[in-house]
Amino acid sequence: MNIERNHIEIGGVRVEVVRKDIKNLHVGVYPPQGRVRVAVPLRLTDDAVRLALVSRLGWIRRQRRAFLEQDRQSRREMVSGETHYLAGRRYRLKVREHDAPAQVEVRGHQTLLLSVRPQQDAGQRLLVLERWYRARLREPAGELLEQWAARMGVTVVDWGIRKAKTRWGACNPQARRIWLNLELVKKPVQCLEYIVVHELVHLMERHHNDRFAALMDCYLPDWRLRRDLLNKSPLAHEAWEY
Repeated sequence: MNIERNHIEIGGVRVEVVRKDIKNLHVGVYPPQGRVRVAVPLRLTDDAVRLALVSRLGWIRRQRRAFLEQDRQSRREMVSGETHYLAGRRYRLKVREHDAPAQVEVRGHQTLLLSVRPQQDAGQRLLVLERWYRARLREPAGELLEQWAARMGVTVVDWGIRKAKTRWGACNPQARRIWLNLELVKKPVQCLEYIVVHELVHLMERHHNDRFAALMDCYLPDWRLRRDLLNKSPLAHEAWEY
């Protein structure tokens, strides 16, 4: 596909312009800093693009302001008393040093107990927590992928979980492969389901165009509310976007 990229400035806002073979113009504002991207048909003139962006400038600024005001965690030091998240719930971390293999447990409704050897530093403690997070995400993500793939009549050859700094999910339509961001383990299950459906729809429609939105409306009518919930939830120190 022929794709052209450049940047323009509208009302003091820097906008990435992506020209490609699509029928309609689409504007998106993305967390964490409110990056603005507009996908436009190849036939559209620069003046027409600017006019469309000016007409949407109020909405763009509101979206950017909301992202900039979004709660953000400070860098995690992996010490007792820190706040961590699991499935949309807030937990206090309690670190216990013991001379045994590291493990993580949920205690009640408010505590994550991290048991580690005394010599393990913050980086090693974080790796323990991330391994546990990965295991906690795999089961619900796998179930949702299986259920929705069957419902939508699509085939997923492979899927996985990885840390990413750019997207909540990714899809390779040719390989029929889907990746989910590890950070989704911290978000409400409605958000995880939204990303699963989003990526499965990409197996049917590669681009974020009118057909993509129509398919999302068909399979998950409240997807916009779920997207907003995801974008409003606290961001990690290293922020992700979608």
